[in-house]
Amino acid sequence: MRDYKKLDFWKRSHLLTKQVYADVLPIMPNEERFALTNQLRRSTYSIPLNIVEGCGKNTDKDFAHYLDNALGSAHEVEYTCYLIYDLGFIPKEIYDKIHTAINEVKAMLIGFIKFLRGENL
Repeated sequence: MRDYKKLDFWKRSHLLTKQVYADVLPIMPNEERFALTNQLRRSTYSIPLNIVEGCGKNTDKDFAHYLDNALGSAHEVEYTCYLIYDLGFIPKEIYDKIHTAINEVKAMLIGFIKFLRGENL
């Protein structure tokens, strides 16, 4: 069993989730509450949740599978934020800040997945 709270990529994904909740969700229009807002909320917290669930698995292979799921959610967050920005719901400054954070999380996840699978970095 791994302690997810000690993993830098979990910490960063947790901060990303808090950032989305603080900076993006409150300014979304009410008519998007059950569509884009809900989708962004679920995909964002899915990243750290998949990491936590993977930490409870016994093998590196199983852990990597959950990290793959977390990475997929990060890609989903990336596109949803792009769409929200492109539709004019959030300003460029917020989009740029979130986009940078998402890319950091993705890079960290990819690096650790490669490490678990013994792939060359």
